[in-house]
Amino acid sequence: MIRIFERHDHGECASTALARAEEVSEAQGLRLTPVRRRVLEILLERHRAFGAYEVLERLAAEGLGKQPPVAYRALEFLVENGLAHRIQRLNAFTACQASHADGAAPAFLICRGCQAVAEMDAVDLRAELSDIAMEAGFAVERTTIEALGLCARCARGDA
Repeated sequence: MIRIFERHDHGECASTALARAEEVSEAQGLRLTPVRRRVLEILLERHRAFGAYEVLERLAAEGLGKQPPVAYRALEFLVENGLAHRIQRLNAFTACQASHADGAAPAFLICRGCQAVAEMDAVDLRAELSDIAMEAGFAVERTTIEALGLCARCARGDA
């Protein structure tokens, strides 16, 4: 898990995530077009989720498109290829900050104070949930785990 709630070199973590996106794109034969790349760069600017219209406003201001499909198509591409995630609770998107080699979706920690979003490995948590559901006669097909709370800085009033 990336320690986004602690002080860190955000420039380094953003450039690492962008380099990973380029590697994934090349390895899978995906086209990281200028608009898709710019959308990913916008998502990487901060550890928080951005709404599609917020992304669209930035693209329009930079002359990269004014119509909602421009932003939605780029965001959809990024999500479908594991380069970004949709945060259901916020109806917004955040850049993927980790490699999910096993294909398992992460869980998200959302600070209601500073709006930071962190992703964490949730393989064990999902397995536990599936086991409990199976005991109840239920087969889990898909889960979205999003926890809302306060990061340590916001809880202390430092934010």
